[in-house]
Amino acid sequence: MTVVVGVGAGRGVTAPAVLGLIEETLREAGLAASEVGELATVDAKAGEAGIVEAAARLGVPLRTYPARELALVAVPHPSAAVLAEAGTPSVAEAAALAGGGELLVPKRKSGEGRVTCAVARRRLLNVGHGYIAGETPEC
Repeated sequence: MTVVVGVGAGRGVTAPAVLGLIEETLREAGLAASEVGELATVDAKAGEAGIVEAAARLGVPLRTYPARELALVAVPHPSAAVLAEAGTPSVAEAAALAGGGELLVPKRKSGEGRVTCAVARRRLLNVGHGYIAGETPEC
């Protein structure tokens, strides 16, 4: 299984804080770090060192989405505070779901609340001779 971990974080968050929440969340869901295909977040966090370093340590790409695109993703736990700060009612859940798929772990917050993450199963595409993880083509 390939999963996407959506990540939200406050400014200046450290990679150990991001990785700690991701690892705890995966472990509690019965998932391995090797199943993570990418980290995803909002464009405004593309240069956030803790998130960038966490993706590098996991050996996965960091994919970012515009806030306006994430705002269109239906999520179970929207937040007015996140909307005011980031321009979208969800970062972690929406980023995890943005490429399509099923939410496996809804938004979780770190103990101090500076990091959030959510996990989604990546949708598989039938390519004729098997399946690959990826986005569905635009119709």
